[in-house]
Amino acid sequence: MSSTAATVSPGSFLTLHYRLSGPSGVVVSTFEGSPATLTVGAGELSPALEACLLGLAEGAQQTFELQSGQAFGERSADMVQWMARKELQDMGEAGERYAVGDVLHFPTPDGSGKFAGVIRAFRQDERGDAVQMDFNHPLAGVPVRFEVQLIGVL
Repeated sequence: MSSTAATVSPGSFLTLHYRLSGPSGVVVSTFEGSPATLTVGAGELSPALEACLLGLAEGAQQTFELQSGQAFGERSADMVQWMARKELQDMGEAGERYAVGDVLHFPTPDGSGKFAGVIRAFRQDERGDAVQMDFNHPLAGVPVRFEVQLIGVL
């Protein structure tokens, strides 16, 4: 058996710890819990983050600094939308209270997954009760630090 460590390539199955942070702090970290598992190229990480992993050897620990917008694209005004408050209440638990800054998870249109949105504002006027949701990735349009500890490569 060769003593050469496996390296990451497209299609590799990885076990790793990672931390994503932006200017306002850590957004995602697996270091405090179980490691993540993913397949390179399956879309579980953004293409820019996957590109950082390519060529890394099993056991590697590395930190990458990605420029503003590089990891998750630029912020898009089209991703900030108003929805009827009733729609939000129909999807949530009865009597649930919401506040600006809350992160909510919505089913994808095909029902196969979920996506997140952050409550930015509430409106109550002649158009009705509404909630402004921001569906941009929390790290869109900002510099991102990507820290990786690569545990296994298959």
